[in-house]
Amino acid sequence: MTTVAHAAILYFILLVVVRVLGRRPGSQMTPFEFVLIFFIGGISIQAVVGDDHSISNALCAIITVAILHVAVASAKQRIPVLGRIIDGTPLLLLERGTWKRRTMAKMRIQDVDVMEAARTRGISDLGAIKYAILERNGGISIIQE
Repeated sequence: MTTVAHAAILYFILLVVVRVLGRRPGSQMTPFEFVLIFFIGGISIQAVVGDDHSISNALCAIITVAILHVAVASAKQRIPVLGRIIDGTPLLLLERGTWKRRTMAKMRIQDVDVMEAARTRGISDLGAIKYAILERNGGISIIQE
C-alpha cells in the first residue's frame, strides 16, 4: 500500500516541478504528458534495476499513476482553472515588433528561438510578424501581419 501512496505523492511533486521549470520551444508534449511518460519510465526501471525487483509492485505503481492521470485529466475538463494551472496558457512573446522581454526571460526563450519558428513558416523579416505566441506544448506559433 505504501507503493500506491508514494506513487501518488511523487506524481504530484513531479507535476509541480515540471510546471515550475517552464516550457522550451520544440517540445511537443505538455508538462502534464511529460510527467506521465517520465514517471512511468522511472517506476518501470525500478522493477528491473532497483532494490525491489517485484513486477507486481511496479505494476501497482504504474496503475496508480495511470489512474491519477485519468483523474487529473477529467478534473481539468470539469475545472478549467485547474487545466490552466497544470498545462499553462499561451504566452505572448512578440506583439507587432515589440518583444515581451519579461515573458521571454521567464520562459528562457531568446529572439533567435522566435525567429527560427518564423523561418520555418517562410518569414525572415521581423516586421512581417504580428504575434509570436509560446503555446502550452512549448511550440511557438507565428501569426503574420
